[in-house]
Amino acid sequence: MEKTHTLAVSESDSSKRLDLYLSERLKDLSRTAVQELIRKGLVLVDGRKARPSHRTRTGEKITVTVPEAPPCEAEPEPIPLEILYEDDDILVINKPRGLTVHPGAGRRSGTLVNALLHHTGALSDVGGPLRPGIVHRLDKDTSGVLIVAKKNQSHLNLSRQFKEHSTTRRYHALVWGKVEDESGTVDIPIGRDVSDRKKISPRTRKARRAVTHYRVLRRYPGLTLLEVTPETGRTHQIRVHLAAIKHPVVGDPVYGKRVPPPVLPQPVRVAIKGLKGQLLHAYVLGIRHPVTGKYMEFSSGYPADMEGILRLLEASSVRT
Repeated sequence: MEKTHTLAVSESDSSKRLDLYLSERLKDLSRTAVQELIRKGLVLVDGRKARPSHRTRTGEKITVTVPEAPPCEAEPEPIPLEILYEDDDILVINKPRGLTVHPGAGRRSGTLVNALLHHTGALSDVGGPLRPGIVHRLDKDTSGVLIVAKKNQSHLNLSRQFKEHSTTRRYHALVWGKVEDESGTVDIPIGRDVSDRKKISPRTRKARRAVTHYRVLRRYPGLTLLEVTPETGRTHQIRVHLAAIKHPVVGDPVYGKRVPPPVLPQPVRVAIKGLKGQLLHAYVLGIRHPVTGKYMEFSSGYPADMEGILRLLEASSVRT
């Protein structure tokens, strides 16, 4: 149903940008959503259209018309979910490898969104009709902890936490080669590759700051298990950064395809050759609950094939 909001600018809100003022007052709308409403002429200041950069003045009457949300284009599907936590505001799941997070070009079914719609009718719509509830993403072939928002206000709060880098995110990755240092930082700007738009790379015309920290958890002949903490949240960041330091993620079909070296035990080589995705797992996610403010931390175990390979390594080799 279409909604109309009427606001009167108080003295304390005078001289603010219009888009900022409205995103602060209308908690269910992000600043981007407000800007889109302004662009469409659905925001009037004293009866006239205005720019997002308009500076508010005391006593101005602002009318905001929010049209009825279009029906969601994704359909519910009975796809199993491993739920780690759920309340009225958030849902935390252990996303399996191979599951795409949301529908996109050429895909309308078989995604996490389809599964979420089947599980609950209460999801935020801040991200649009194809991304209900989706606050952040994991690559299709990355497994692990992912949080979903049920309400718009919760979605906006969580989005701010990710944007401000106040969340706790720890990934575990099995990578090729012996990582010499016990810990380190990769600080390499990345963006769309100049010659292959499907790839992310330091070879880009529009580089964005990207920082990844890592520390060694275990060493094996020819392989290293790392704990990885991304300081920023760029697309494919961990995979690209680890490949950039010559230690790509095992099983990565884009940035790290390699033939298992002879130094690996035969059962491990066979298991790695049979992988259907990279051994990168979102192990821990910590957030402040968007309503209570309480710090909450969630973790999930490795997928079966990653767990199996690590067990084989422990059983058949001496750590170095």
